[in-house]
Amino acid sequence: MPSPATGMPATAHPALPPRSIAAAGLPPRVRRTLERALSFVSTELDGGLSNLVSEFEQELFRLADQARNPGLESGYMATLRTFRANRADLVPRFLLALEGTLAALRTPAAPPPPVPADSTSFGPLSLVEDTVMDEGTVLREIASRQEGRANLSLHLLGQRFGVLAAAPAFDAERLPLGPQCLCRAIAAAAHVLEIEHDARLLLYRCFDRVVMPGYARVLERLDAQLADDGILPSLTFVPMRARAEAVEPRDPARPQRAPEAPAPTRPAADEAQRPFTGWGEPDTAADDEDLDPQAHEAAYARLQQLMSGRRELLRKFQPRGDSPLPRRQLATSEVSDALRQLQQQPTGAGRNARSLVDIKRSLLAQARQRDGEGASLAPQDEDAFELLGMLYGHIEQEIRTEAPAAPLVRDLQIPVLRAALQDHSFFTRQRHPARQLLNTVAESAASWHDDTAFDPRVETALRAAVAYVVANYEGDVAVFAEGNAKVQAQLQAQARTAELQERRHIEAARGREKLAAARARADELMQGIVGDRRLPRFSRALLDQSWADVLTLTLLRHGEYSEEANRQLDTTRRIVDASLAVMPRDDDSLQAEVESALGHVGYHGEEATVIAQRLTSHRSDEDDAASRTELAMKLKARARLGEEAGTARREKLPPRTPDEQAQYDHLRTLPFGTWIEFTTNQQGDMVRRRMSWYSPMTDHVLFVNQRGQRTGEQSMDAVSRLMASGNARVVTADRGHLVDRAWQAAMGALRSFAGRGEQRSEVTA
Repeated sequence: MPSPATGMPATAHPALPPRSIAAAGLPPRVRRTLERALSFVSTELDGGLSNLVSEFEQELFRLADQARNPGLESGYMATLRTFRANRADLVPRFLLALEGTLAALRTPAAPPPPVPADSTSFGPLSLVEDTVMDEGTVLREIASRQEGRANLSLHLLGQRFGVLAAAPAFDAERLPLGPQCLCRAIAAAAHVLEIEHDARLLLYRCFDRVVMPGYARVLERLDAQLADDGILPSLTFVPMRARAEAVEPRDPARPQRAPEAPAPTRPAADEAQRPFTGWGEPDTAADDEDLDPQAHEAAYARLQQLMSGRRELLRKFQPRGDSPLPRRQLATSEVSDALRQLQQQPTGAGRNARSLVDIKRSLLAQARQRDGEGASLAPQDEDAFELLGMLYGHIEQEIRTEAPAAPLVRDLQIPVLRAALQDHSFFTRQRHPARQLLNTVAESAASWHDDTAFDPRVETALRAAVAYVVANYEGDVAVFAEGNAKVQAQLQAQARTAELQERRHIEAARGREKLAAARARADELMQGIVGDRRLPRFSRALLDQSWADVLTLTLLRHGEYSEEANRQLDTTRRIVDASLAVMPRDDDSLQAEVESALGHVGYHGEEATVIAQRLTSHRSDEDDAASRTELAMKLKARARLGEEAGTARREKLPPRTPDEQAQYDHLRTLPFGTWIEFTTNQQGDMVRRRMSWYSPMTDHVLFVNQRGQRTGEQSMDAVSRLMASGNARVVTADRGHLVDRAWQAAMGALRSFAGRGEQRSEVTA
């Protein structure tokens, strides 16, 4: 029998599975490989697990401090004391669970339990779970997010572990050291701590936030290590794509890494195209911190070659005339000093209203006025101005001018320009501090949609960070990093709040799904009772609406095979018999039962009495037509159980086209938390929404905004049609950073100039 704490598969042998690799009796090579894999993963997770302990304690402290009544505060403090008494067992138990999974690699899995004869029954349902959130649901969501981020690595690891186990490839659920394995391990360790259910849920969320964000990369390195150990060293996997997409040419500005040891082939495009599911910004695609300055300078030199080709092409289209007089080139230090004076001007002086072209003209005009002769920029400074101008041009195409953070993007341009003039790696390093702060501010201006989608505290932090940079930047890029760190701290707090709100909306959506399932089952049971018998039309209408709500609520609260459900089904049979005059009325006892049951679903007083009378009478169609019409109008205006009043029914749409069907199938494979961009108007403005949850049963999709606020539910069919028409698209990892997207667009335009120049040269030749 599987352990309730860990969910580990039980073996078919009567003896317990081995708990350690040494005791598993594995072949020497397999044992050594597994020990290396366990040692690697343990080392990688050690820092995160240590931080998990302190983070969990701080979270308990914070909740106790914010508790609104002494009872909650004492409960949190009691949990904290219990955790401190047992926290030393958390990490060892976690690692023992991981080792036990590896030790049982060649232990046959237990066969599935026999299916009972009544397994197709509806089962008990309730409007509110006994606990706020099921532990298994939380752990499955954590694992699902990681599987979406590392699906290719998990597939390759499944093949390699299958070789080690001398068995077929492992799926994600049974994969040793996979996300689900880690979730089962933390669940086993959490039960040893002897903390309550709500505290374990809090621990799982801290685990997801502290330990799991970098686990996709750990899986990639683990896969490379197994390949180095000779486990399917030549294994590669190139996924088939539904559409052939043009591959973006290599960015000439991107510095190239030194050659490394060969590793298993992994298509970079697949990693870049994975859905983005995080709340904050995605990890940078490449870690460029360890590259030497010469690599960045070489990359900038390639950019200068492209800029030179662009100028040559533009010069050919200019009218011929006298060659311009030579001008004195301004030194970079002179340009920087002039920019410092502009930076020190107050905002009201029009500093933030200037474009980079205006700034350049102002600098040259000041130099001419000061020296009495014309001046020009050095070629490398001219390139920096033009490159940054191209970057800002593409950034401003995506930000919303009415957004509160939009003016801050312009406020940053002089400090960013000074940083780019001083350090050309701004254009080649994705993790350049100035570039990261610019991305944070621009993302806030681009994601703004309405007043409810932007946190005023984030706006305050953004303004403070930009003001800090403008006031303090004097050549040290650490100023950008400090300003960005303050904003990121506020964004992380917003993300935690948004995640909590999202979970509440998800639980409400799941409740509505259970309600829909109960209503469908109630309709089936009622149809089975009525059969082919022809009831009075008005009685049937009341039965299908008012009494169906009674049956639905009974199934939700008590389950299909409870005494309460049997009693209401028996009442349904008596109502049908009474409507057909098969049985005489029993001293109004049936009417009293129906009236009492209707009171539980919101019918009270005279309204419940009238409905009960008509349900239990076979002469309902012969009563006064005016009273029937009045009652029918009231019922039509009344919301059904669990529905909102005035909800419009969705009209039936035509069948999906092949393209829409392909998008629909793709949509159903996306993990929860995937971000999708929707076109909001004919100008092409986009708004980003998070697909928090969808129901395969009801086809409903729940969307929230960046603050975790519910923006409505759509059907998967409607979203797939929008995707097929180009009005919606999945946000992928390569579209996570706005500045990176703008830079790629600028590079595409620059390469197009170079290509046209080459073509023109060929033609003229």
